[in-house]
Amino acid sequence: MNFIAKKQHRSEYPDPITFSRGAELVTGDKYEGDEGWDNWIFCTVPNHSGGWVPEQLIERGARLGYGTAKDDYSAKELDVDEGDEYQAIKLLNGWAWCRRLSDNSIGWVPLRILEQID
Repeated sequence: MNFIAKKQHRSEYPDPITFSRGAELVTGDKYEGDEGWDNWIFCTVPNHSGGWVPEQLIERGARLGYGTAKDDYSAKELDVDEGDEYQAIKLLNGWAWCRRLSDNSIGWVPLRILEQID
């Protein structure tokens, strides 16, 4: 699916959390807001202050407050300008994991600022 950005977006996280499948995660709060970004959990890993992780990527274990990563993950968000075009790789929890067509940069973009194009 291809999209065009209807407005600008700037990432608030210059150092995104990144981990590999099997990493132990310390799980925290679930995101709550009006944006429709459901099922995001704030997680930390060793040597990183943390970031938002899709709940679907967390395997919950017996220990409360911990989980294991089901897949490799990066919380990298793209800075978006109005008119940028993207190819969606995956849609998840109100966000799209995209490739920007102008420079092939990969990262998350909020779906609410994207409009599907042919």
